Order: sequence, then structure tokens, then C-alpha cells
Amino acid sequence: MPQTDFRPLTPAPRSAADLIRDQVLVGIEPAVAIRLTRDELTTRVDEMIARIADTQRLLVNKAEQQALAGELVNDMIGLGPLEPLLRDPTINDILVNGPRMIYVERRGKLELTTVKFRNDAHVLHVAQRIASTVGRRVDESSPMLDARLLDGSRVNVIIPPLSLQGPCISIRKFSKSVMDFDKFVEFGTCSPELGRALEIAARCRLNIIISGGTGSGKTTVLNALSRMIDRDERIITIEDAAELQLQQQHVLRFETRPPNIEGHGEIAQRDLVRNALRMRPDRIILGEVRGPEAFDMMQAMNTGHNGSMCTVHANSARDALARIDNMIMMANINLPIAAIRGQITSAVDLIVQTERMRDGVRRITQMVEVVGIEGDVITLGELFTFHFTGETADGHITGRFESRAVRPRFLERLDYFGLGAAFMKALGEGAQS
Repeated sequence: MPQTDFRPLTPAPRSAADLIRDQVLVGIEPAVAIRLTRDELTTRVDEMIARIADTQRLLVNKAEQQALAGELVNDMIGLGPLEPLLRDPTINDILVNGPRMIYVERRGKLELTTVKFRNDAHVLHVAQRIASTVGRRVDESSPMLDARLLDGSRVNVIIPPLSLQGPCISIRKFSKSVMDFDKFVEFGTCSPELGRALEIAARCRLNIIISGGTGSGKTTVLNALSRMIDRDERIITIEDAAELQLQQQHVLRFETRPPNIEGHGEIAQRDLVRNALRMRPDRIILGEVRGPEAFDMMQAMNTGHNGSMCTVHANSARDALARIDNMIMMANINLPIAAIRGQITSAVDLIVQTERMRDGVRRITQMVEVVGIEGDVITLGELFTFHFTGETADGHITGRFESRAVRPRFLERLDYFGLGAAFMKALGEGAQS
């Protein structure tokens, strides 16, 4: 039998960067770092790196010194390796699946980056920095976190023991540019006729639901519709995480509050919708309906708050109505299903369906009117539909937006605003194109 060598294991030699990093982090107090500007802190860190390298005779060239200084500054006052990704305007989502797998979404497509964290502890440090900025914590006793960065980006964190591959961070970046329907037409999101019809619908105070899957562009469409609201209207927005970018002056923005560490103090969307109804709003815009607040939103649409809008996660316009059905039942309202659907029918005018297609382009695939109710079934009428026709050699989906030149049930309201003929013209031109 061969003899087993029981020589003691020696730790791997640490790199010069690791040695310098540890000494810099010890040498600069966090309380001092946060009081300095980024440039001031970078200068101080750069000088300290040079001094440590010189004292300990470590081989670090100028480029390595600058890169290490930038990394350390990001760790001290930013989100570490994620900082360059946050500053990249082409990135919509940042997805950290442990320390070695960081994906981003560009133009609707996911791609693996070369960005890396040092280890799980480094990812957890960044997650805890995010939590501390909103007065929360993330640890084994509270392993999940929803938060918002200072720039408005949404963040979700989940750590072990719930996550089996280490701490995970998902960031939906806050877009600083507001899209309009001209840009939608340019990007292939909708046709000129569909864009014009949506502009008229928003200006004429139709009640609109924007439906779609995660990342399909629902909030972007809602932002574009909100640009059509008159500047003298009083608007109240209610969101879980503030993303809406309304351009009007008279806007009140409300955001839900999660429970504290003891599980108390939660303010849900339903509480905010009820409170908003007491504040004399012209329109209520709900970022996303996901629970019993659906009942209060339907009540608002039915009680003089015309032009209200919200989004809902659903795969089709019909599914959106089914989800609202179920969410109203969650409110423990003792109403028969026919009465609930009657409320929905009288409240909702339009459903706009969005989809992120496999070429990465987000498109409006349907604009559907709520026609009425037959028995206990809500009837819908398609006004615009995207029809797939094929794809180009580079994988870009081709198709056409077709309309049906039918008289919608809300045409009288469009006529009241003087835009009924323009809406019917858009439908007719869409049917011909």
C-alpha cells in the first residue's frame, strides 16, 4: 500500500491586491468614507495604496493601482462590482446568481458578463449595504429583501439558507428617459395608427389596464400613456416601488411600506387606494394590481375617476380579466360572480396587452375593448392585433398591426372630447395598412 503523505496544508499565498485591500479597508473608517465625495475618496484611497505598496515593497503598477482604487471606492460607498453595470445605460436588468455568475439584460436579451465578486461574503456585503440604505436588514433571520436604490431602481435580495447557490441580487434599473409613442413606432413596439389610438384613449380619459408578463414593458407603456394627461388634472400614483415618471405638475406619489423587523407597520396598496379616494383625485394610477386592491381600483374607476390606469401580470387580455376576478375575491367581498364581472365591465374601457418576444423586442400585441357582459361572461372586442408573419435572417421578428374598424362602445366619450373621428380614422387606416 502506498504511504499517505500527511504533510500539513499551507494556505495559498495571498495576492498583493488582497493584502492592500485589507489594509485600506481597515485604514479608512466607513463613517469617514461616506462623508467624502467620490473624487475625494478615490484620491485618498489611491494615495493609501501607493503608500502601502511602497512600504511593503509590493509590485503594483499604475494601472493596477487605479483599478484597485476604483474597486475599493465602489465597495465603500457603492455596490461594488455592480457599479459599472448600474452606470451602463444599455442595461435594463442586473441579475446576480452568486459571486461568479452575473447576467444583464440588453435589448431584451440576457447575456453573461465578465463581472465577478470575490466570494459569497462580498455579495452579502453589497446586499447588506442596499438594506442599510432603506433602514432594513438582510441576514439569516430575514433572508429576503425588496428595496429601492436612490436612483429609483428596484432591488430584490435572497440569501442562504433560502438560496442554495449563495446570495442572489436582482436589480430592475430605473430608466431616466421617458418613452413616447413616436419612439414606440421607431422601435417596432406599435404601429403609427395604434400609437395614435392609444394617445386618444388616454387623452379622452378612458379607464385602461395594461397587461403582460414580467419585463414585457407594461410600466413603459403606462408612462407613455400618462404623457397625454392634461397638466391641470390632479393625479395620484400608487406603487410598490416607484417607477412611474409623470411629467405633470400636480402629481402625488405614494409608495407602499413593508412590515418592519417585528412584522408590524405594513401599509399595503389597498390602504393607499382607499386613502387616495379621500383626496379628490382626477385620476388614480396604480403601478401594479396584485391583490385585493383590485376591488378598490374598480370602485374608483366606477365613481367618477375616469382616466385611471393600472397594470396587471397576465398572458392575454382575457387572462387579465380572470386575474382581476380572482383578486377581487381576495378582498372577501360577498358579491356573486355576476355582480363582480358587472363592476369590471362598467369600470374598464380598454385592455392593452404587451409582450417581450423572442427577438427581445417588446411589442403591444393587442388593444381590446370591454364590450359588455352576456350572462356572467365579459365580452371583448379586438381593436388592434399584432400578427406574426416571419423573421429575418438575423432573427428579428416581422409582423403587422391590424385593426378592425368597428364602433367602440366608448365612442360617445371620444366625441365629447372632439376626438371620436380621429380614433375611427386610426382604426380605419390600421385596417388598410
